[in-house]
Amino acid sequence: MDYRPDGPQDEWSGDCVGAQYFSQQATNRVAVSAGMKFPENMDLPERLVELQKKMAAGDPLAAQVYETIGTYVGYGVAHYADFYELKHVLILGRVTTGKGGDIILSKAQEVLRREFPERAGKIFIALPDEKSRRVGQSIAAASLPSLEGDK
Repeated sequence: MDYRPDGPQDEWSGDCVGAQYFSQQATNRVAVSAGMKFPENMDLPERLVELQKKMAAGDPLAAQVYETIGTYVGYGVAHYADFYELKHVLILGRVTTGKGGDIILSKAQEVLRREFPERAGKIFIALPDEKSRRVGQSIAAASLPSLEGDK
């Protein structure tokens, strides 16, 4: 996702991966760089909850964080389409909970329409209902096809 040599690295693989742009790590990095303050000892999950509370309260800085994540998603989907035949993209996970998820979806669709109109008509980005958003990994795992020879 990020070709900069100093881009944010995944803590497990050491690679610069999409998770650094579509996750609680990303929301934290964007929020902090935009000037949002969190207690030093607050873990990422709690920071995400705090961001979501600010979003629910109408904080414009929180809305900008979600717009940035949505922009990442829009450009990310277009980039992934260089390698994969995409038709339907389902965005999931705790980051998409609440009003922020709606902003992410809207901004991602806007980026596709504005910057990649030839792809916008062929790729449908969707966001499930509120309950399903929070259990994204379970939905993704349940939808994986079985590999030939699996028992």
